[in-house]
Amino acid sequence: MYKYNNFYKKNFIFKIIENDIKNKKYRLIRTRFPPEPNGYLHIGHIKSICLNFTIAKFYKGKFFLRIDDTNPSTENIKYIEYIKKDLIWLGFKWDENIKYTSNYFNLMYEYAIELINKNLAYVDELDIENIRNYRGTLSIPGKNSPYRNRSIKDNLELFENMRLGKFSEGSLSLRAKIDMQSKIIVMRDPVLYRIKFQKHHQTNKKWFIYPTYDFSHCISDSIEGITHSLCTLEFQDNKVLYNWILNNISIKNHPKQYEFSKLNIEYGITSKRNINILIKNKIVSGWDDPRLLTISGLRRKGYTSSSLKNFCYSIGVTKQNNIIEMSFLESCIKSELNKSAPRTMAILRPLKIIIDNFPFKKKIKLLIPNHPNNKNMGYKNIYFTKEIYIDILDFSEIEKENYKRLILGFKVKLRYSFVIKAKKIIKDKNNNIICIHCIYYKDSLGIKINKKKEIKGIIHWISCLYSEPANFYLYDNLFIKKNINYDDNILKFLNKKSLLIYKGFIEKNLLKNNKNKHFQFEREGYFYFDKKYSNKNKIVFNRILSLKKNDK
Repeated sequence: MYKYNNFYKKNFIFKIIENDIKNKKYRLIRTRFPPEPNGYLHIGHIKSICLNFTIAKFYKGKFFLRIDDTNPSTENIKYIEYIKKDLIWLGFKWDENIKYTSNYFNLMYEYAIELINKNLAYVDELDIENIRNYRGTLSIPGKNSPYRNRSIKDNLELFENMRLGKFSEGSLSLRAKIDMQSKIIVMRDPVLYRIKFQKHHQTNKKWFIYPTYDFSHCISDSIEGITHSLCTLEFQDNKVLYNWILNNISIKNHPKQYEFSKLNIEYGITSKRNINILIKNKIVSGWDDPRLLTISGLRRKGYTSSSLKNFCYSIGVTKQNNIIEMSFLESCIKSELNKSAPRTMAILRPLKIIIDNFPFKKKIKLLIPNHPNNKNMGYKNIYFTKEIYIDILDFSEIEKENYKRLILGFKVKLRYSFVIKAKKIIKDKNNNIICIHCIYYKDSLGIKINKKKEIKGIIHWISCLYSEPANFYLYDNLFIKKNINYDDNILKFLNKKSLLIYKGFIEKNLLKNNKNKHFQFEREGYFYFDKKYSNKNKIVFNRILSLKKNDK
């Protein structure tokens, strides 16, 4: 059950739409999600999708998926496939066929010509660097390009030759003629078209010029009949240009743009530019690395689609920028897995225990619950044998204060099993512990430690004979800085311990006996079977989050 209630009641955009419907401004509400195919979707996109999809669904309108494919230099058709895959996995179904901005290139070209004929656009010969220099800053006004006052006839001829590919890439551009003195920098003669000779994944080699985001976005919204164009706050100034373009071309629909706060999560990044830096420097394994906040990365880590949607619905939609705590995201998956994930014992850092007074060929079958609080999840058998594994962190040669684990000369209870006592340590020539010799107490099965004060505590274990090897990937925050800014040198703030890998053991046939691939490894955390990196010779589990003291 998704947390819709607060989403509807407190969402200022819903209130705007309610008012529009009350005033009969629109017959049919239309929203869209317009990603660029230049990388994988991330958690911030989920917030946008939730908003646009839920609005359309709530008001029985339409929700479109539009691929904003105006820059063939950075785009790839594989990203389109992943965008579709992510939306389907999240459970969002778009109306009609997928739409592409490139479907409207012919119309956009005609609207550009219309602006030239109105003396509202001109062909500029300044390169990118000089355009930037002429634009000025927040405190310094811009200055006109020396090519700003070309005749309409010359501009039409040059623009046509740009379309025909007669000029080199970057040599010319089409700019809107607005106001180089404007206090809003985006209104200082923004670029509308640029020359690119790259092959386009939809239009092949038909075009040598491509519209910019600012020019294409509002026109695409209008063509599709979008009623409410929703975007994040960094596009607030662009709204003036959005309206200027629509007001100065002969297009019927004039959607309204509304801005909401971007989703920022502490210790994480969503910038595609920064993610590319991490991939290029081999800091992460790819766009689906579980340390990233991409949808694919979160899915590989073990997050469910429902937990991610609940997270986005819970944080709501406002105009105030803030940073969400990572623990809040984790709480959404934790509350779900705490009810659904089977409990099992796994050993991440194995230390062999030999039970001296237990026969070598003997085994004792123990019936234990799959979940201590949910009997409907049933029971399973585990086996107590002469040789078992415990975690090396659960053993100490000397007694320590408040150390409630196995200590040489003391007793400890094995979870669901017997009490054992450590008698002897076997080490190699480098003084590394090889194994611990213990004895077990036959009459201790089911004993409660609060009745036997000499028992230090309870630890988890696994039979050597009934186990199989597994790799455990323990993920932590990728950065040591809470709030990573877009222009930060992200490599400076890397957490060198964001991934720790352990080779240990799980119960034999654990995956074979469970359809569910989420598990709570007792006292270790919630883990997810990583199908991508596993094979017949290697089992990999990714830790989603560790356990707190009150988790059971």
